Amino acid sequence: MSQVGVGPQKGLAAQGTERAHADAPAPIAEPHLQKRAGTGSRTSSRRARNENLAAYVFLLPWLIGFFLLTLGPMVASFYLSLTDFELFTPPEWLGLDNYRRLFTADRRYIHALQVTFSYVFLSVPLKLAFALLIAILLNRGLRGLGFYRSIYYLPSLLGGSVAVAIMWRQVFSKEGLFNQILSHFGIVGPSWISNPDYALYTLVALAVWQFGAPMVIFLAGLKQIPQDLYDAASVDGAGAVSKFFRITVPLLTPIIFFNFLMQMIGSYQAFTSAYVVSGGNGGPADSTLFYTLYLYEQGFTNFEMGYASAMAWVLLAIIGVSTAIAFSSSKYWVHYADA
Repeated sequence: MSQVGVGPQKGLAAQGTERAHADAPAPIAEPHLQKRAGTGSRTSSRRARNENLAAYVFLLPWLIGFFLLTLGPMVASFYLSLTDFELFTPPEWLGLDNYRRLFTADRRYIHALQVTFSYVFLSVPLKLAFALLIAILLNRGLRGLGFYRSIYYLPSLLGGSVAVAIMWRQVFSKEGLFNQILSHFGIVGPSWISNPDYALYTLVALAVWQFGAPMVIFLAGLKQIPQDLYDAASVDGAGAVSKFFRITVPLLTPIIFFNFLMQMIGSYQAFTSAYVVSGGNGGPADSTLFYTLYLYEQGFTNFEMGYASAMAWVLLAIIGVSTAIAFSSSKYWVHYADA
C-alpha cells in the first residue's frame, strides 16, 4: 500500500520539476565565449574581403584593357558612324546618312561586298576539305607524325605575314614559279595577279594553303573516334568511302562546325593578302577589293573615319548574322555524343 501511494506523489513531483525547467530562462553564454564567437565571425569576413580584393587586383589589368581598348573604342566607333568625321575636323552629326550612303550611293561598296562573299564561299569550304584530307592521311600512323604536323602547320603561322603575301605575288606573276611549272607541259600561263579573271583565285589558293590550324584540330578529333567502329563496319562489308561518310563525318561534325565558324569569321576579316597582292588598291579592276581593304581605304586614305566606322559596324552585323544562321542550322547536321 505504501508503494502504491508513493507512485502518484513521485509523478506529481516530476511534472512540477519539468514545468519549472520549462519556465526557467535560457542559460546565458559566458562573456568570453561570446567574445570568441564574435572574433571568429569578424576574422572570416575579413578574410573573405581580402580574397575578393586580391581577385579584383588580378582582374584589374583585364578590366582596364576591356574598358579602354575594347568597350571604349566600340562606343566611340558607333558614335563616329553617325557623324561626318574626317580625322582632322570635329565630327558633325549626320544620323543614319552614312548607312544610307553605303547601300544606295556607293557602288564600290556593293562590289566589295560581292568580292568578299565570293572569297568566303570559295576559300572556307576548300580550306576545310583540304585540311580534313591531310588530317586523314596523317592519322594513318605515320612515323614522325609530330614532324609532319609541324611542317603542315607552318603555313598557318606564316600565311598572314607580309613576306608570304609578297612571295605569293611573285609565284603567280607572269614569270613566276607557277607559270614555269606550266611551261614544262607546254602551257603558257597568264599573269595571274594582273588578270581580273584570276586575281581573286590566287588569294583563295593562298587561303587554302594556310590549312594548318583546322588540320591540327581535325587530327585531334580523328584520334577520338574509336577504332572499334571501323572494325565493326569492315566486318559488315563497308568500304572506305562508306566508313568516311557514315562514321568519320558524323562523328566529326562538332569539329567541322567549330572550324567552319572560325574560318568563316577570319575570311570576312581578311586584309593583308589582298592589300599586298593588289598593291593596296584592290586591283586589278577592283577584283580583289575585299571589304576590309575598302574600309581601310575610306578611313586611312580618304580620311572619312565616320564612313569607315559605319562600314565596320555593318561588317560586325554581317558576321553576327552569318554566325546566327550557322548556329540555327547546326541542329540539323551537327551530332553531339551526349545528344
